[in-house]
Amino acid sequence: WSQALLSESLMLLVRRSALGFGGVARWGLRCLYSGDAAGQYQDTVLLPRTDFPMRVTGPSLLEREIQIQQRCGFDQLYTWQREKKAKKEYCLHDGPPYANGDPHVGHALNKILKDIRNRFEVLRGRQVHYVPGWDCHGLPIELKALGDLGTNELTPLQIRQKAREFAERAISRQRAAFQRWGVMAHWENCYYTFDGKYEAAQLKVFQDMHNKMLYRFLLYSLSLRAVYITFPLLTLPAKLAAKAGAWGDVSALIWTTQPWTIPANQAVCYMPKVQYSVVKRADNEQLLLVASECINSLASVLKTNLESLATFAGSDLEGGVCQHPTIPAKQAPLLPANHVTMTKGTGLVHTAPAHGMEDYGVATHFNLPVECIVDEEGRFTELAGPELQKKSVMTEGNATVISMLQAVGAIVKEEDCVHSYPYDWRTKQPVMIRASKQWFINTASLKDKAKDALQKVRVIPESARSSLLAMLDRRTYWCISRQRSWGVPIPVFYHKETGEPLLNKHSVTHIAKVFSEKGSDSWWTEPVETFLTPEVLQKSKAGAVSDYVRGEDVLDIWFDSGTSWAAVLPESDPRADSYVEGKDQVGGWFQSSLLTSVAVRNKAPYKALVIHGFAVSEKGEKMSKSVGNVIDPDVVINGGKDLSVSPPYGADVLRWWVAESNVFSEVQIGPNALNAAKDSISKLRNTLKFLLGNLQGFDPRSQAVDPKQMHYVDQYMLHVLREFSMKVTDAYSEFDNGRVIRLLQSFITRDLSSFYFSIIKDRLYCDPEDSLGRRSCQTVLEEILDGVSRSIAPVLPHLAEEVYLHAPGHDEGDTLFRSGWIKTSSVWRRPGLEEAVEGACAIRDSFLSSIPGCNAAKYEVVIAIEPGLFFELIESLQEEPTSTCSQLTELMMASRTTLTSSLPRDLPSDAVTSTGNFLINLEGGMIREESSYSVAAMPTPLSRCPRCRRYTSDEPDCLCLRCQTVLENAK
Repeated sequence: WSQALLSESLMLLVRRSALGFGGVARWGLRCLYSGDAAGQYQDTVLLPRTDFPMRVTGPSLLEREIQIQQRCGFDQLYTWQREKKAKKEYCLHDGPPYANGDPHVGHALNKILKDIRNRFEVLRGRQVHYVPGWDCHGLPIELKALGDLGTNELTPLQIRQKAREFAERAISRQRAAFQRWGVMAHWENCYYTFDGKYEAAQLKVFQDMHNKMLYRFLLYSLSLRAVYITFPLLTLPAKLAAKAGAWGDVSALIWTTQPWTIPANQAVCYMPKVQYSVVKRADNEQLLLVASECINSLASVLKTNLESLATFAGSDLEGGVCQHPTIPAKQAPLLPANHVTMTKGTGLVHTAPAHGMEDYGVATHFNLPVECIVDEEGRFTELAGPELQKKSVMTEGNATVISMLQAVGAIVKEEDCVHSYPYDWRTKQPVMIRASKQWFINTASLKDKAKDALQKVRVIPESARSSLLAMLDRRTYWCISRQRSWGVPIPVFYHKETGEPLLNKHSVTHIAKVFSEKGSDSWWTEPVETFLTPEVLQKSKAGAVSDYVRGEDVLDIWFDSGTSWAAVLPESDPRADSYVEGKDQVGGWFQSSLLTSVAVRNKAPYKALVIHGFAVSEKGEKMSKSVGNVIDPDVVINGGKDLSVSPPYGADVLRWWVAESNVFSEVQIGPNALNAAKDSISKLRNTLKFLLGNLQGFDPRSQAVDPKQMHYVDQYMLHVLREFSMKVTDAYSEFDNGRVIRLLQSFITRDLSSFYFSIIKDRLYCDPEDSLGRRSCQTVLEEILDGVSRSIAPVLPHLAEEVYLHAPGHDEGDTLFRSGWIKTSSVWRRPGLEEAVEGACAIRDSFLSSIPGCNAAKYEVVIAIEPGLFFELIESLQEEPTSTCSQLTELMMASRTTLTSSLPRDLPSDAVTSTGNFLINLEGGMIREESSYSVAAMPTPLSRCPRCRRYTSDEPDCLCLRCQTVLENAK
């Protein structure tokens, strides 16, 4: 037939049908219309249509993300939400990254983790307070800024200017990267620790804490020789004296790699929980006090047998006093200390508080004198005595001390010793640490309060709480002064003659005001009179301004950043909901912030701490340029020089990597992780494209179906969507982004792709466009699209906004992030709905398992359920006994379904039967009923409809009744 003749004939048949020629006309239309290939019906089938791309790669991906940032106002979102009225505020305080280099994956991990939470809070309607900041002071920045110039030829102001310029360049690079990653903030309103107003707030905290600050002393040095030295016991411990009898003289034997510190000795320390012995040397009968477990090793070193005369607990040494080996008038008590070890030496440790960290801790605990006997040039001072004065500690001074010990017979053994010792990383010279006057915070008075405050803080993960408490326990003091130029000056003046500091609330308040107006450079540019005004001097009861000289120390950068709560957080309640940083901040910013806040306000500056791990290579190794395993986030987003090796992934892939990872342990990143993230997003885009394609021409504002009128499976999916959204909300609230990803993937794979999408395609594609069944389905698809888009938005803001641009139901210019969180309703959960659909699914599982590997559409099903509650629930899905188009048949995905109370006796020979049970649980367990069912599956006698491709047609190559009706109505 010609095309014209065919069309004329079809119109004639349609008119006859309309005139009521009944079955003859219908049969004629169905068979004539379906006689040719099924492809002729493709224009009558409502297949998905959308210009949303399933995959965007390469340069077009990067262009698309930047276009979305611009079109959807990423740079304006933070300001918009700050101006919007909200009942609740969420404050996430940004721990300042160090302004000394390029952005790295550690930055990406931290900033994106914070941004995911902030975007979630904006979506759920809270007003977010988040001010990005940078830690701008400190030695690393100063050294990098100066390079090879050194500081000898530069004034403090010149050093500060170079350091500031270096920090500003680093900040500019980091800020641009953070913006490209999609981090939401007001990027023109950040905080910087070199800003005058910030410095003024810092000095206010310093002022409030100054009564807790006092002069203290410090640290270590080097030796070229290791020696065993005796300290004669002047007073035996009481329990030892009772056993001594006629022993004679006993000496405590110590081992040290730093003989030059012996003149500064103040005590000999022991470990209270180990055993000690008095031993007699076989070669000269000398009596020595040593740890019992060191006897064998000492015998080997001394090359003589050691006979144990008595053994006792370390705690029994309490009360003993030794004679200093080279200073006759000086005594050294035996004191307990936990830092004593048995791995090397004698189990007794010589203690010089001015030259050792642990030694200083012992001195603090037992109120021992702290005498520094070394000057700034590494030479002995007058305190060391005339024999040592002005001698270099590292060379002749050390040799002289050994000679003095030999002269009095105190050296038992001298040996060469190679051991670990701190070296300066710049000069490659051994660090000689000496006591000098410094500013300290007396943390001993704060620790208990800090622990109490920490108990009220939520810690994620909870396992990190013990580390926080342990770090507090180990910190006996905090030195907050540094001898550098690049930092916040300690606001103190010293009397030129007495050296007494001038530091009080009047002076600090005025200095802080000057810093706020002119910045801390004014400490060097302004005359002393600017700070010590007549009014300040009068209130301070001080002398003339000419009597004072300004201090040259600056504050520790941990004090710098640790006071950020005072400078940045809202004045109404300077306490953040969350601090989110890496685990290295357990003893860093988390602790410094806690100590300063507790000292001033007696409470923590945060309600919750979130502690994440470090970014490492895919092999779990620390990233290192020398190893060549560094992952540059800029290369991740934009691609490397060889795009075949390092393709551009875009920002959302980087964000997905952060979200999907277990951030509470070490976070691995590399090609495998990034490709997996890209593939996951591609699968997600495929689902979103399906949803968008099936919503073409649908407007939820005018065409949405009321849930009460929906198909049961559609109502059920709304219920599933509501459960999904509540779980996702909980996961985001717990900083568990990995669970969000798992919930999303499970929802898409199990609930959508494997279940709902496979069921509804026939209704979507083949039912009339405006039919209730199709609009019911589209209403649910739009809700699912909206819910999925919003659930991924905190993680994938670019993709979420791209979907929103294609989605129906909103006006031009609207953006997802300005339209709220997932919208669900409690009415979506109807009594019996869940049980009816899940009961039908249980029956379907039995049906499908009885025909393994076969196409369910080629089978018809007979379902037998005894009269009762379960039968009534399933009957609600199919009112007539047998149907090819009921909701039950749709769920079965079968050709035809029959619902009866018992299986017929005359089943065909090729019928396959199965049985099962289903437990109904209604009204919170008040109604419980277990029902049995039987299923018979048999090949259908019906033919395949060439339009819908279901086996529902009465005749071969003819349209089924549903498709015939659709085409008739379309004409």
